[in-house]
Amino acid sequence: MKTLFLLRHAKSSWKDSSLKDFDRPLNKRGEKDIKLVGKFIRTKKVTPSLIVCSTAERARQTAELFMKSSGLKFELRFDERIYEAYVERLLEVISQLEEAYDAVMLVGHNPGMEGLHASLTGTSPGFSTSTLACVELSVEKWSKVRIGVGQSKWLISPKDLEED
Repeated sequence: MKTLFLLRHAKSSWKDSSLKDFDRPLNKRGEKDIKLVGKFIRTKKVTPSLIVCSTAERARQTAELFMKSSGLKFELRFDERIYEAYVERLLEVISQLEEAYDAVMLVGHNPGMEGLHASLTGTSPGFSTSTLACVELSVEKWSKVRIGVGQSKWLISPKDLEED
């Protein structure tokens, strides 16, 4: 069995209208939110050993802050195919993962993250920024991942974790 974590990038800034969408950084709220999610992952028994991230600036910052705030060790890779990817492209990325990894996280964008979760699990709970989902896949090999092979184990958003 494989475990897939889906993380939508944290809230980004629209302050600088001269920036291309690809280059937008996180805003303060996004930084705060992803740190909460990073701390949350420490409470889980299964954590990803590999993070595969979109090359967009906001996704890169999300992955780096997530890793730092979790205090856990992950291998981090960037994959340009995740930026603006829909379900088919994300399934392609997943199918090419090395079998040595049992738990992998994708850091990407909507509508791709939400669509992938819905395609794998048959549920569509919505993916606000910084939402993290854990999906158990009923396959032994990443190359066998197809629509409908997943079960949603949990889904958490920063709203669920806000500290008083």
